[in-house]
Amino acid sequence: MRRIAIPALAAVPLLLAASGAAAAPARDDAPRAVRAVAETPSLYDDAAGGDADADDPAIWVHPTDPAGSLVIATAKNGGLRVYDLAARERQAIATPPAPGPDDESGRFNNVDLVAGFRLGGQRADLAVVTDRGRDQLRFYRIDPATRLLTDVTAPGVPFAFSRDQAEVDEQRTAYGLGTYVDPAGAAYAVVSRRSTPEVGVFRLVERAGRVTYRPVDRLTLPSAFTLPDGTAWSPCTDPGDGPQVEGTVVDPDTGVVHLAQEKVGLWRTRLAGGRFAGPPKLVERVREYGVPAAFDPAEDDCVTDYPADPGFGGPIAQDVEGLTIYRTGRLTGTLVVSAQGDDTFHTYDRRSGRPTGRFAVVDGVVDGSQECDGAAVTATPLPGFPGGLLVVHDGRNTPETPGGDGEARPDTDFKFVDAGFLRRR
Repeated sequence: MRRIAIPALAAVPLLLAASGAAAAPARDDAPRAVRAVAETPSLYDDAAGGDADADDPAIWVHPTDPAGSLVIATAKNGGLRVYDLAARERQAIATPPAPGPDDESGRFNNVDLVAGFRLGGQRADLAVVTDRGRDQLRFYRIDPATRLLTDVTAPGVPFAFSRDQAEVDEQRTAYGLGTYVDPAGAAYAVVSRRSTPEVGVFRLVERAGRVTYRPVDRLTLPSAFTLPDGTAWSPCTDPGDGPQVEGTVVDPDTGVVHLAQEKVGLWRTRLAGGRFAGPPKLVERVREYGVPAAFDPAEDDCVTDYPADPGFGGPIAQDVEGLTIYRTGRLTGTLVVSAQGDDTFHTYDRRSGRPTGRFAVVDGVVDGSQECDGAAVTATPLPGFPGGLLVVHDGRNTPETPGGDGEARPDTDFKFVDAGFLRRR
């Protein structure tokens, strides 16, 4: 397996236009307001709710019956949830148990799809999941007849990044995920590593009618940067951690890889033969790029000194999170980027990378989306969604539901939005 380490960057030229830095998190220009038409049932991240916490969705379009299409989504310790187009739950899949009494159990972080994978002499559509708790990839076959998922993970799949179980338990494990099938039909998963700037490529392999994988390539994004004024800057993280990547998407037609390094910005590279083709380029910066920040133990978080902003940032309020492509043709469409810091989404022309706008999912028939982690979109018209379907995570679902102690239960879900507004004319 080849590894690529990217050195600390001096003033990297932006390929996308970036606005001047803001003195505070707010912006003057209002995002376009769009509204969801449905939402999934609440997932509660407490003991009564099975520690279920919504995170990342994927959209499976039924090959012959659009009405039978599904949304497959991760719920972290709560496993996988499968929803129909009315946002009703059809299936819940538990995470695997811990291998030992002192080990971490499964925790499903991100999900993506592979279409037409050869399995048992037939073609099958797969849901691929990063198991952050066990540092593995897991695989689920989607049955078009029953519209249910079946675990087809091979026994003894390897750790994605860790050397042994002790390292797994430190939880620097498989995190973000984007899949890709190359022109020769080989299937790959681009996987980020939690709490580090590492990203790996894994090839999916059949073994006795089940699915496993092997590592192919790896790169490490920078953790330190030289600003245009010559000063050094590193994004603030929890002590001992590096600036991680979560949002990951691979363009199915070009092999272009987009990586969202949460506190730095949006990177772009490409896959060729399952390997990274040249060093990645930083094509958009977060608004806080270059702004002094330090971890405050009392707050248990990073505190950003916005008044000291040197003005080198871009438009995306950190963290930059979910990435998805609204694909309207072989080379046309829109890249959608979640800006968790101000509950908005940025859009870019898929071919040129030119910024095309900004939107927010606001309250309507159901409440809007806040603190969005993952998002998924398809341009295929579906019943109830003539412009295609956009599914976004809502990290703070309302109205609040009180628990037994009178405090609000931690409540997350997914919003379903008609994606027609993304089709530019």
